[in-house]
Amino acid sequence: MIKAFPDNTVIPYLITVPGNVPDIFQNENISTMRTLGIAQMDNTQYGFYRGYRWLVLLREFFYICPTLFALLRARLKWKKIDVVHINEVTMILPIILAKCIFRKPLVVHVRSVQQTQKTRWRTLLVKCILHYFSDVIIAIDSTVARSLPTGLPLQVIHNGFSLEEKKTKSTDTLPFASFNISDNLLKIAIIGTLHPMKGVYEFVEAAKLCKERNIKACFFIIGSNSRSLHGFKEFIFKKLQFAHNVGNDLRETVRQNDLESYVHFIDFTLNIREIYENIDLLCFPSHLNAVGRPVFEAAFSKVPSIVAIHDPLEDTIVDGETGVCIAPKNATALADAIEYFYRKPEEIRRMGDLAYKLALKNFDIRVNAQKVLGLYESVQPCVK
Repeated sequence: MIKAFPDNTVIPYLITVPGNVPDIFQNENISTMRTLGIAQMDNTQYGFYRGYRWLVLLREFFYICPTLFALLRARLKWKKIDVVHINEVTMILPIILAKCIFRKPLVVHVRSVQQTQKTRWRTLLVKCILHYFSDVIIAIDSTVARSLPTGLPLQVIHNGFSLEEKKTKSTDTLPFASFNISDNLLKIAIIGTLHPMKGVYEFVEAAKLCKERNIKACFFIIGSNSRSLHGFKEFIFKKLQFAHNVGNDLRETVRQNDLESYVHFIDFTLNIREIYENIDLLCFPSHLNAVGRPVFEAAFSKVPSIVAIHDPLEDTIVDGETGVCIAPKNATALADAIEYFYRKPEEIRRMGDLAYKLALKNFDIRVNAQKVLGLYESVQPCVK
């Protein structure tokens, strides 16, 4: 989005945690400040606090000081800030602190479906904070917007993908260069951080079922573990089911089921375009009841998707037209959808063409960046 803003309209500054993200932004000459952590409060449909998950709040309390310190440093270092953009609604405390410290218009992005049925007092708290401290709220699609409380200053602006960037050649090693894959095989991929909520275990189980059904295909798992854990910390997190070494788990499952020639692993890569241009189907079997970014990115390469979602809205996926929707946490349903495309390869082309048209309509980053810029300009004179 930053690249898509017209020249000389936005000067971006970023506060973020350590990892790949700050390196990527700094390589684009974007002023970046790293902090140990950013305090959050998770009221998403998937991650809302219950049972042992309440212990996660201990980590968030620990991050209060780094969050406050980073915002104060940013206020002193970056003198001319006109708008503050909080990039996810789970950052409830940063919303409050940023408004108080910068005293500038505040834009809040909501990227995940929120929990409303089982967390009424928390939902009310989030609504009150958003109502009082935010000037405008951006939901990434209609499904996310539907999960938010009513009465908020809300607009839907979809994520985006750069058509121009898609056509450029990356200097990264081509992810498929080491594989000798027959053109006769159905090529299926799951892309993203290796995390149970992304449905990666169901993906491997579906691969096993497809092999048993004698479906001639190859499966690609593309991504890396969400975090690196070792020693006592790894032991405690596993016992509480807060984290796993998912990559190792998946590789062991593949080995035990003799799937090495059927399931392939590719580490995190920036050359994602080459992935989409060499697969037939994308799978997004997450537990989030949402349509993730890989779905519309693949659509720009005319690749249809299989998505775990119920009651989807048509701005992201149309069941049976731009892809196939299945129940979450259901490897059999995922295998059935893969078999459907395998038996009817003409549907890959038909749904891929329709997915491309939907992506052009809703996910062109040039159009959506212009909408965000319009919001910045509309709230800039407004200081509560």
